[in-house]
Amino acid sequence: MSGGEFDFIDRFFAPLAGEGALGLGDDAALIGLAPDRELVLSTDTLVEAVHFLPDDPAETISRKLLRVSLSDCAAMGARPRGYLLNISRPAAFDDQWFASFSTGLALDQKLYDVVLLGGDTTSTRGPLVLSLTILGEVERGRAVRRSGAQLGDTLWVTGTVGDAALGLQALLGELPDEDGYLADRYRLPRPRTAFPLAGLAHAGMDISDGLVQDAGHLARQSAVRLEIDAASIPLSPQAAKTGEAWFETCLTGGDDYELLFTAPEEHSTAIMSASREAGIAVTRIGRVTAGQGVVVLDAKGQEMRLSRTGWQHF
Repeated sequence: MSGGEFDFIDRFFAPLAGEGALGLGDDAALIGLAPDRELVLSTDTLVEAVHFLPDDPAETISRKLLRVSLSDCAAMGARPRGYLLNISRPAAFDDQWFASFSTGLALDQKLYDVVLLGGDTTSTRGPLVLSLTILGEVERGRAVRRSGAQLGDTLWVTGTVGDAALGLQALLGELPDEDGYLADRYRLPRPRTAFPLAGLAHAGMDISDGLVQDAGHLARQSAVRLEIDAASIPLSPQAAKTGEAWFETCLTGGDDYELLFTAPEEHSTAIMSASREAGIAVTRIGRVTAGQGVVVLDAKGQEMRLSRTGWQHF
C-alpha cells in the first residue's frame, strides 16, 4: 500500500463517482427524488473465503458485489441509482489488485447505469471485507414485497436455477466444467434489472440462499404455502448434464440471484410478453395454496424429501 487513504480513493474510486457524490469530498452524498417516488435501500457484504474464493479475479469480485445488490433492487421492481462502498483492506491486497477491482466496477456501472456515491475505507489484519449499499427508486406504492402472495397465484422464476452452486463445486474440483459456464455463473450473477416485476407480481424476491429456502421466506412472509413442481424447474444444459446426483444442489444451493415471484393467473400472458421484450427467460414452476411452508413435488405429485433447504449464514 502507498499514498494513504485519500490517495487510494482518488486513484481507484473518484473516477467512478457520479452526480450526488460531490466528488467524494464531503461527509455524505445528496440524492434528489421526485415526490411520487420512494427510496429503496439494500446492503450486502462479501467476505474473503466465505462469499468468494481467495484466488477469484478482482474484477469479478467487484462486479459480483455490485450485482448482488442490483438484484435486490430488481426483486422489488426498483430502478437502481447509485451505491455506497465500504472496504476493509488487508495489506496483502496491493494497488494492482484494486486497479482491477475498480475496472470491474467501471464496467458494470456502465452496463447497469449506476454510479458510486461514497463509502468508507479501513485497514484490517483479517480477511478482505467488502460491503455495498445500493440506492434505488420505485414509483410510490408499487414496490414488490415478499408479503403479497395470494391464494391461487402462480409461481415463477427467471433464468435457470443451480448454476452458481454447481459453479462453486466446479471451482473446488468436485465436478467438471468444460466450458467454464458454471464457474462464470458463480462469479458473475446476472441481476434481472430489465424485467418489469412491478405491475406483474403480487410478491417477489431474489434467490440468494437457494430456491427452496428462499421460497420458504416468501411463503412465511405471505402466510401461504408454495408448491414447486420439480419437473418444471429450469436447468441450463450444463446443469442438466451433471445428472440426478446434483439435482438437490440445484434446488438448495445459493448465489442464483434469479427472481422468484408470484402473480395472478390472468397475468401469465403479460409475463411471457415481458420475458420476450426483456430477453429474460421466465418459467412457471408452481402455485400458491393455503397452508404454510414450501414443498417440492415429484412427477407423481409426491413431496420430495431434501437433506437441506439452502445456505445458512449462522
